[in-house]
Amino acid sequence: MRRLKKNTLVMLGGFIIAGAIVFLLMAATPGSSGVELTLKELLATQEQHKDDFVTVEGLLIEESIKWNPDKIELKFDVKDNDGNIMHVINNGTKPDNFSEGVITILQGSPTKKDTFEAESVKTRCPSKYEGKDMKDYDPETHKEKLNQPPNEK
Repeated sequence: MRRLKKNTLVMLGGFIIAGAIVFLLMAATPGSSGVELTLKELLATQEQHKDDFVTVEGLLIEESIKWNPDKIELKFDVKDNDGNIMHVINNGTKPDNFSEGVITILQGSPTKKDTFEAESVKTRCPSKYEGKDMKDYDPETHKEKLNQPPNEK
């Protein structure tokens, strides 16, 4: 058997390491294969998406917040402008600006009826993107404004 040159062994090892890194990055980003739905769509098709990684937005209902610091468990409800309500469970820290009028961006999976198990909970203030009146909040307009490049001066 012929001995491989040192450079060949180094290159082969480098390719194996690079392949492992790419594999780990792909495995660690479930959002890339996820589904983005409105609250209304998710509630209507919940059974279909129980095995999917779903991103959904909703307006926080402040009086529904139940925070258990001992279990690091956060439970709350979100709603949309059509009156649809979904219960959310998250085993993570409570965001700082968790109050009425914030938009919650949830990533995770629907579980039992009208319930969502969130792996991540992020918040965003709608008044930054639209008027101060929550009745005028439109998720589609919000997404369009987020995807626009910043204005250059």
